[in-house]
Amino acid sequence: MKIYEIREMSTEEIIKRIEEEENNLVDLRFQNELKNLANTAKLRNTKKDIARMKTVLRERELEAQKNENKNQETN
Repeated sequence: MKIYEIREMSTEEIIKRIEEEENNLVDLRFQNELKNLANTAKLRNTKKDIARMKTVLRERELEAQKNENKNQETN
Protein backbone atom coordinates (compact mmCIF):
# COMPACT_ATOMS: atom_id res chain seq x y z
CA MET A 1 0.00 0.00 0.00
CA LYS A 2 1.33 3.39 -1.00
CA ILE A 3 1.36 6.41 1.30
CA TYR A 4 -0.85 8.44 -1.03
CA GLU A 5 -3.48 5.68 -0.86
CA ILE A 6 -3.42 5.84 2.93
CA ARG A 7 -3.70 9.63 2.98
CA GLU A 8 -6.84 9.41 0.83
CA MET A 9 -8.52 7.18 3.43
CA SER A 10 -10.57 8.54 6.31
CA THR A 11 -9.32 8.18 9.86
CA GLU A 12 -11.94 5.53 10.64
CA GLU A 13 -10.94 3.54 7.58
CA ILE A 14 -7.29 3.67 8.59
CA ILE A 15 -8.04 2.50 12.12
CA LYS A 16 -10.13 -0.39 10.79
CA ARG A 17 -7.42 -1.31 8.27
CA ILE A 18 -4.73 -1.27 11.00
CA GLU A 19 -6.76 -3.75 13.03
CA GLU A 20 -7.18 -5.99 9.99
CA GLU A 21 -3.48 -5.83 9.11
CA GLU A 22 -2.43 -6.56 12.69
CA ASN A 23 -4.63 -9.66 12.67
CA ASN A 24 -3.16 -10.60 9.30
CA LEU A 25 0.34 -10.12 10.73
CA VAL A 26 -0.41 -12.54 13.57
CA ASP A 27 -1.56 -15.11 11.03
CA LEU A 28 1.53 -14.57 8.90
CA ARG A 29 3.83 -14.96 11.89
CA PHE A 30 2.06 -18.18 12.82
CA GLN A 31 2.40 -19.52 9.28
CA ASN A 32 6.07 -18.55 9.27
CA GLU A 33 6.72 -20.46 12.48
CA LEU A 34 5.03 -23.52 11.03
CA LYS A 35 7.13 -23.15 7.85
CA ASN A 36 3.98 -22.79 5.75
CA LEU A 37 4.69 -19.25 4.60
CA ALA A 38 6.13 -19.32 1.09
CA ASN A 39 6.70 -15.59 0.73
CA THR A 40 8.32 -14.24 3.89
CA ALA A 41 8.43 -10.75 2.39
CA LYS A 42 4.72 -10.51 3.25
CA LEU A 43 5.73 -10.18 6.91
CA ARG A 44 7.96 -7.23 6.20
CA ASN A 45 5.46 -5.54 3.87
CA THR A 46 2.62 -5.94 6.35
CA LYS A 47 4.66 -4.41 9.16
CA LYS A 48 5.63 -1.51 6.93
CA ASP A 49 2.01 -0.93 5.90
CA ILE A 50 0.96 -0.83 9.55
CA ALA A 51 3.73 1.64 10.30
CA ARG A 52 2.72 3.86 7.38
CA MET A 53 -0.90 3.91 8.54
CA LYS A 54 0.09 4.72 12.12
CA THR A 55 2.34 7.50 10.84
CA VAL A 56 -0.52 9.09 8.90
CA LEU A 57 -2.75 8.88 11.98
CA ARG A 58 -0.06 10.57 14.07
CA GLU A 59 0.39 13.29 11.45
CA ARG A 60 -3.34 13.98 11.55
CA GLU A 61 -3.31 14.04 15.35
CA LEU A 62 -0.46 16.54 15.43
CA GLU A 63 -2.15 18.70 12.81
CA ALA A 64 -5.35 18.74 14.87
CA GLN A 65 -3.39 19.74 17.97
CA LYS A 66 -1.63 22.48 16.04
CA ASN A 67 -4.95 23.85 14.78
CA GLU A 68 -6.44 23.64 18.27
CA ASN A 69 -3.53 25.62 19.70
CA LYS A 70 -3.92 28.26 16.98
CA ASN A 71 -7.61 28.61 17.80
CA GLN A 72 -6.87 29.03 21.50
CA GLU A 73 -4.26 31.69 20.82
CA THR A 74 -6.65 33.76 18.70
CA ASN A 75 -9.40 33.64 21.35
